[in-house]
Amino acid sequence: MLLAFLAVASIADWVPARWSSADPASLDLVKSTRVNCLLLEQSSWKPEFSEAAEKAGIATLGVIRPGADVKDLAARVRAARLTGVVAEGDLDPALLAPLRDSRIPVVMLGPRTKMKFDGADPVIGTHQGVWAGINEAEEGSAKAAPSGGPWIDTNAGFLRFARSLTGSAIWIANVPPKGKVFPAARYMQAIGDAAMSGARWVIALDADLDKRLQAREEKALTAWKQIAAVLDFYESHADWRKLPTYGKLALVQEVDSGGLISGGVLDMISVKHTPVKPVPGRKLAPSEMEGAKMAVNVDPAAMTDAQQEILRGFTRGGGTLLTAPPGWKFPPQRADQITLDRGDIEKLDAIWKDINSMTGRHNLGARLFNVSSMLSNLLGPASGKPLVLLLVNYSDYAVENVTVHLLGKYAKVRFLEPGAKERVLATYEQEDGTGLDIDKVSTVAALIIE
Repeated sequence: MLLAFLAVASIADWVPARWSSADPASLDLVKSTRVNCLLLEQSSWKPEFSEAAEKAGIATLGVIRPGADVKDLAARVRAARLTGVVAEGDLDPALLAPLRDSRIPVVMLGPRTKMKFDGADPVIGTHQGVWAGINEAEEGSAKAAPSGGPWIDTNAGFLRFARSLTGSAIWIANVPPKGKVFPAARYMQAIGDAAMSGARWVIALDADLDKRLQAREEKALTAWKQIAAVLDFYESHADWRKLPTYGKLALVQEVDSGGLISGGVLDMISVKHTPVKPVPGRKLAPSEMEGAKMAVNVDPAAMTDAQQEILRGFTRGGGTLLTAPPGWKFPPQRADQITLDRGDIEKLDAIWKDINSMTGRHNLGARLFNVSSMLSNLLGPASGKPLVLLLVNYSDYAVENVTVHLLGKYAKVRFLEPGAKERVLATYEQEDGTGLDIDKVSTVAALIIE
């Protein structure tokens, strides 16, 4: 069974979703989408469902968590005709050795701090993530970020750093907050939040939407189609995941200096729509600094002599380098921690102010205006041509009259969004190079810059 499925899709190409039904008829909902991998709770480990899924080219992964009975697990997986297993939570990898010995695929979705970036596994991931969207204050109004705009909860910074460390496919498998009902737009934002950074969000619906979808309720089917359209948008452009991050600002960081934290330095820079290239300290080399004009070294005390010399060479070549204050150390990350504690945010304030002062009004690849509820990621080679600018709108309304100033001269800019015909945008000369205007961004969109 496994070899038959792998002929249809490689593990790295699995597009995952949590699925609550073991009824083979429910697969009709999946067949109309890009989803080709279903995560099943043990109550849904049914051979008849797995066999129907296999015939449709859909992988089935059984979910196990800490405390689960792993005795004879390989035999149980085979009996249920499952393609593989998802280990969710902080499980001892040794418990899964019998599965690997039996050549049963295992996807680890553990704590961020235990992700393996060595490329040995085709898929790596975590169950830890924030629920993407605009963070609301207790009164229901949008919470303010340090930049003055609304506070956007995002996994993008962490995922961008993870992407810079590995060639493995990355899954983030956080679920919607329990007891709440969400519109389709929130799921579309969650997909875009991950895809913008070259990762995949494991689709998970709130209990209400899931129940109505399985009952084929009309509004739920409409929401599912909208979610599927965004998924198709990114899967139709899988080449975007292979593009390097582009920007004239490099952020030198490591796992121990906040690389796996959401809301850290990378997110602070990104919320200002400053293109920034994460450079893991372990991969620091002159080639990684190619094209950068500015750099931030988050943890200079952790640099080896060879790494320090690379950064000195960067400054000798005309680059501007900002380092953390002497004696400053990024707070250690706990296994259960994915965001900064309030006190840690205050400690980062000095670095944030220095970065903001250094970058100022410089165009480091692209500048965006009227985008307080949006995040972006600029992708492309160090040469700057061609580029892809990915946009995600986290508000529940369309953003209108967006202006983009690109660094350099570009002849053609195409605008893409789910379910709409591609169109070429008018461009004009401006101080930094090329300007353009976007009349409206609904939820997710992309600019192809040539």
